[in-house]
Amino acid sequence: MIEILTQFGRAFLYWDGQRLSGLAVTLWLLVASVGIGFVMAVPLAVARVSKKRWLSTPVRLYTYVFRGTPLYVQLLLIYSGLYSLEFVRSHAVLDAFFRSGFHCAILAFALNTCAYTTEIFAGAIRATSHGEVEAARAYGMSWLTMYRRIVLPSALRRALPLYSNEVILMLHATTVAFTATVPDVLKVARDANSATYASFEAFGLAALIYCTVSFALVAAFRRAERRWLGYLAVPRH
Repeated sequence: MIEILTQFGRAFLYWDGQRLSGLAVTLWLLVASVGIGFVMAVPLAVARVSKKRWLSTPVRLYTYVFRGTPLYVQLLLIYSGLYSLEFVRSHAVLDAFFRSGFHCAILAFALNTCAYTTEIFAGAIRATSHGEVEAARAYGMSWLTMYRRIVLPSALRRALPLYSNEVILMLHATTVAFTATVPDVLKVARDANSATYASFEAFGLAALIYCTVSFALVAAFRRAERRWLGYLAVPRH
């Protein structure tokens, strides 16, 4: 039993001793997709709450589509569907990008988490106190300065609890990456199960890895909430 678990542990860290797989690939998928999604979501959230229809409607349509369809289907469309198009295969850059399952997985995950994150940030922006906005205007701040110094810092802090849930859900969603032949934790577990038929050990170790990473993320976000949202805590007497 110990020898089998040791072999599985090595498999979850390396693939053929040459390239990273398992936990390293899962973490890279999570960091890359969440990072890209966050950077895209901030300006999209500002556009989402805009009173200008030509600016908010495309963002609303994008979030509805990506929140209304399963991530698994989105990954299949990007990995298999787009590459089946002639203009994609005939373009050298697009062909090289969409031929890689890793690139397609990051693109699908980033677009998916960006849609959810945009709605989270947009809700936090709408919940900004009217007094803060009026105070910024009283100081003579421009629209850009007000968002940069008042609205966005306040909204992003208040969005932390909901955003932490989205990051953890994104970690769990990376399990569909095996569809694009990406050697993440679940794919390594499936390959180990196929080779040894030790289903409990293979998938049990995968579950333990996901739990460990999830608890680490929860602890990190709780610490961030105590630092940036401490002023909202109920005082203890």
